[in-house]
Amino acid sequence: METDTALFEIAKPPHSEHREGDASSGRFVRYQFTPTFLRLRTVGATVEFTVGNRPLNNFRMIERHYFRDHLLKSFDFDFGFCIPNSRNTCEHIYEFPQLSESLVRQMVECPYETRSDSFYFVDSRLVMHNKADYAYNGGQ
Repeated sequence: METDTALFEIAKPPHSEHREGDASSGRFVRYQFTPTFLRLRTVGATVEFTVGNRPLNNFRMIERHYFRDHLLKSFDFDFGFCIPNSRNTCEHIYEFPQLSESLVRQMVECPYETRSDSFYFVDSRLVMHNKADYAYNGGQ
């Protein structure tokens, strides 16, 4: 965020629809970064989403990042209320934990063993689950 540098951009394919009520119909994303990514302190992510014909009450996302079986960081974003038939944009600010040199080295040497799960809730009910994995050996 300090340098205003875009690190990646992904978009949902056109004409792809999420089936309402099917929490397993989320998506999987694979990211590849350079090792310097692990030294960043703050990253912002702009997310755009649309809402169907019903309002979303208490819309919330919980995202957990792991290396192997070790929880690195958990993020909790509360969107609140979203009006029906709206297009919404929000920015998540990720404050990264400081990682030991040993852990950074392991994460670089073991691509795609760093993973995340993003859980989306409406009125405390899970409506979507996205998964991602990460490699930090890009450029090597």
